[in-house]
Amino acid sequence: MASAPGRLIALEGIDGCGKSTQARLLADRLGAVLTFEPGATALGASLRTLLLDPDQPAVAERAEALLMAADRAQHVAEVVRPALGRGEWVVTDRFSASTLAYQGYGRGLDLGELTGLIEWATGGLAPDLSVLVEVEPAVGRARRAGTPRDRMESEGAGFDQRVADGYRLLADRQDTPWLVVDGQGTVDQVAALVWDGVQGRLGAP
Repeated sequence: MASAPGRLIALEGIDGCGKSTQARLLADRLGAVLTFEPGATALGASLRTLLLDPDQPAVAERAEALLMAADRAQHVAEVVRPALGRGEWVVTDRFSASTLAYQGYGRGLDLGELTGLIEWATGGLAPDLSVLVEVEPAVGRARRAGTPRDRMESEGAGFDQRVADGYRLLADRQDTPWLVVDGQGTVDQVAALVWDGVQGRLGAP
């Protein structure tokens, strides 16, 4: 009998929303492969430095989108598809929606063009469920206070708000599966919301 297919779950949200913590907790509970973007592969680590290190040369908006797509293409080829092919579940800290939220709504690049780029980079692979851990931008900034900021995190409040609004618009669309959870509770409270929502939508491995 063929093994059950793997599932791909993406944790999404603005910087400081707590999605990285929730991705780790969810992967542990599911027994899933935990991964992230950008930088989960050797090539991706180099691309992450170019994208986020404030000491690196400035990156044009379209170049930023292309570098993100290159990271995702390598991530899918090296980490995500092999795990799914083995029947494993994969939880990723960021995936395709981050490009639409940050480079699309945040930077103002064309969403249709970005969608085509994403589909090409992933070979058409899309999450079985995207989980938006939603907090107000001011909450995300407060949580990041006192920690070193990368180039993306150093953008102003207006950028943060555009990204947050973009995520909500993406989650409200009916063409892709989303789960939205309130990220302003305790870690355990948010984890319970994520777990209940994932169980309700996908079951368990």
